[in-house]
Amino acid sequence: MATAKKIPAARKPARLVLLVATRKGAWLLHGDAKRRTWRLDGPHFLGHVVSHLQLDPRDGRTLLAAAKTGHLGPTIFRSTDFGRTWREAERPPAFAKAPEGQTGRAVDQVFWLAPGPPGERGTWYAGTSPQGLFRSEDGGVTWAPLPAVNDDPRLREWMGTVRDGTPDGPKLHSIVVDPRDAAHLLFGMSGGGVHESRDGGLTWTTLIEGLEVVEGFDVNVPTFHDPHCIRLCPSNPDRLYQQNHCGIYRLDRPGRTWVRIGRTMPKKVGDVGFPMVVHPRDDRVCWVFPMDASDVWPRTAPGGRPAVYGTRNAGRTWQRLAEGFPAEQAWWTVKRQAMTADAADPVGLYVGNSGGELWASRDEGARWQCIARHLPEIYAVEAALLD
Repeated sequence: MATAKKIPAARKPARLVLLVATRKGAWLLHGDAKRRTWRLDGPHFLGHVVSHLQLDPRDGRTLLAAAKTGHLGPTIFRSTDFGRTWREAERPPAFAKAPEGQTGRAVDQVFWLAPGPPGERGTWYAGTSPQGLFRSEDGGVTWAPLPAVNDDPRLREWMGTVRDGTPDGPKLHSIVVDPRDAAHLLFGMSGGGVHESRDGGLTWTTLIEGLEVVEGFDVNVPTFHDPHCIRLCPSNPDRLYQQNHCGIYRLDRPGRTWVRIGRTMPKKVGDVGFPMVVHPRDDRVCWVFPMDASDVWPRTAPGGRPAVYGTRNAGRTWQRLAEGFPAEQAWWTVKRQAMTADAADPVGLYVGNSGGELWASRDEGARWQCIARHLPEIYAVEAALLD
């Protein structure tokens, strides 16, 4: 794979839109170019679970929403007018029908949406619970399963059963498309490990070297690996970061061994969390939101003192970034898709929490302010800069 870097230029947008997916609907939060004033648009799909809301970066207009509705079940909605109107996918993601006499699987929720590369205008990928990978080649109107993932006996074994895995069910997430090579794909499964394809999803190999597992389990068995979030650096696609059930990791290609970079986090905080965000123009910079992973895994901010931690040297050191956050008695946390960054200069960071609050920083985490309150529990946040 080529190693030359092409660093994206900082954007100077006319406006910014945050796409907020929650337990009971979705909202669009419109901001001005300076990211100082905000206007809520919504709710969309009020009362329905929305796992992810994504803007197609290739046209800057089409929105896809992964929803679990009371009457339609798990499905995907599509808007070509930036959310004014929505239409359900004609053929949502669904597992292939099981052979007669065998028990099949049913999609419980569409969890993760990922647009394809710039050169493939209609391509989208979707990850589901239970673990499944699906692709659309018509902009999200119809979806087809990828048999090399969904029906492969070895991968199915590593997925475990629907009773295993994370709360609300096991998930396929963190779908990564190499911007230089549309055939190069990665994803994470919770549980089930990290997997990579070099041929557009026809075949897959595991990518778990160097990752740890919970004490007492076999590190060589992908079933016991629980990646929480995987991010590729836009400025250097040969570098990936991962927030894992067992720490924070970095991978530099062509290597295949993940290096744990979270050991330099404060011991009283630890390096366990769910979201991971990378800088759009500097592969040495990334941010995480740690959670309390002690004893019973309360999944709250450590000590009730929420903070983002950032590194500017690829994980050698970390800095606590909490100015503006509550100083105590704030027992919320942040889910794996609910932290994001824009591409402005300086980079804006955004955190949506389990208490329905949306926090923003215009200066790469140095200072924070709450820009929306009283929303349902926030599942995902994405940032889109519009010209």
